[in-house]
Amino acid sequence: MEPPKPKFTWKTVLFPLIGLLGFFLYIYFFQVDIIGIIDTAKTANPLIFGVALLCGLIEVLFYTISWRTLTNHLNIKISVKKAFLYVWYGLYVDILLPAESISGEVTRAYLITRDKCGTFGKAIASLFTHRLLGMTLNVIVIVLGVVLLPFEGFSSLEMFNLIVLIVVAIAALTIAMTILSFKKTWTLRVIDWVVNLAQRVSRGKWTLDNFKVKAMESTTHFHDSMLLYKQNKKPLFLSFFYMCLTWLFSLSIPYLVFLSLGHTVSISIILVTAAIVLAVKSIPVGIPFEIGLPEATMTTLYIAMGINPALAATATILTRIITLWFRFFAGFVAQQYLELKPYAVNSLGNGKN
Repeated sequence: MEPPKPKFTWKTVLFPLIGLLGFFLYIYFFQVDIIGIIDTAKTANPLIFGVALLCGLIEVLFYTISWRTLTNHLNIKISVKKAFLYVWYGLYVDILLPAESISGEVTRAYLITRDKCGTFGKAIASLFTHRLLGMTLNVIVIVLGVVLLPFEGFSSLEMFNLIVLIVVAIAALTIAMTILSFKKTWTLRVIDWVVNLAQRVSRGKWTLDNFKVKAMESTTHFHDSMLLYKQNKKPLFLSFFYMCLTWLFSLSIPYLVFLSLGHTVSISIILVTAAIVLAVKSIPVGIPFEIGLPEATMTTLYIAMGINPALAATATILTRIITLWFRFFAGFVAQQYLELKPYAVNSLGNGKN
């Protein structure tokens, strides 16, 4: 099924603007010094902030390479350039649509099938596996951050309990998803049950035989692809390595942002905060995560770990300029390029004829 194709109108920026408004309401109600935020932002070193922006670009590049390593193993014909554009397109859709944690992945799967690079089932298998690797790394990063926090003199039982709860939740979800990915019979039974239920509800008015055949075909491709990963784990390790590099540059962004403001922050604080924010975003619960929640989460965690409120809020805003607004506009450019390029090529071809 073809996902929605967002167009750049006033509605396009509605969710990010609501997110910005929500964040400012948050810092207002919690009496964060807004004047202090502005004064602190003025002190940011543009050169260091520029390096942080570059890290944001490299982060997406390694994320793309990590995913493409998995697609290559399934013989999905996709170049690094095209995969890079697909990822940016997905990030753009992620920001716009409320099912933020899965909408971008569905978009990439659609683009692969639309451009005849591979089957939908194979595309989903590569994306599903990539998500599992990312969730696994999330747990590792959070645990590493927790281990390092006591060495920085931080000891909050409430924060520790929250982190443990998040780690357990992600680990449990990762294990459950891994088990289900290899249970082909279970998936086929679910499809059969859904189709039969729909036919009963519609009293036979809905003919879903074609849908059932396509769903079972995609399911077969998906599970066959998962078995290929199980039989040859080299692509998994290589993808995980690139995912680690992705995290390295991802963690560099907030660290460099604080540095641009003239402050050095413990790497353990960066680890825990970044991992918790990304962990929540990776759980497919259908929450429009861009509506102020990440900003409030980041600022709250920074403050809870001893950072000055004005500095915490300023660093959050500057970080989100890179991880939200820059991605939003870059993703929009990728979306327009991928959608308009076929029409441009056809127009040139018709002109020559």
